[in-house]
Amino acid sequence: MKYLRRNKRSAAEIDISPLIDMVFILLIFFMVSTTFVKDMKLDLERPSAASASRAPEKILRVNIDNTGTVYLEDKPTKVYMLQSHLRDMLRSSPSKNVLVIADKHIETGRLIEVIDQCRLAGAEDVVVATEQEAG
Repeated sequence: MKYLRRNKRSAAEIDISPLIDMVFILLIFFMVSTTFVKDMKLDLERPSAASASRAPEKILRVNIDNTGTVYLEDKPTKVYMLQSHLRDMLRSSPSKNVLVIADKHIETGRLIEVIDQCRLAGAEDVVVATEQEAG
């Protein structure tokens, strides 16, 4: 009789280890398949342009915030160091293009200085990010 009770008791238990394994597999799948946004979390007001177009995903990004601080791929850098850092990055990058994302309130001289440093570093095409005008 005791033997029968054990079988009934063990049959009533639910093994959840396959369920836990499946949850971890799904978690890993969603983590790997998620695309991450590469934009920095700077509060920028981009200038607008009627002729704006989308930039490719695989492009080197240089950000300039409203205080004039320059960031190369999310790392703050000085303008005089931008050329050497960018030259090293362009050597290993398949795309030789640079996207400059600047606040619309920065001085024009600062923007020109950054674009000039990008061109001197060997960038084939330097573009400025804008917001496309509505209508």
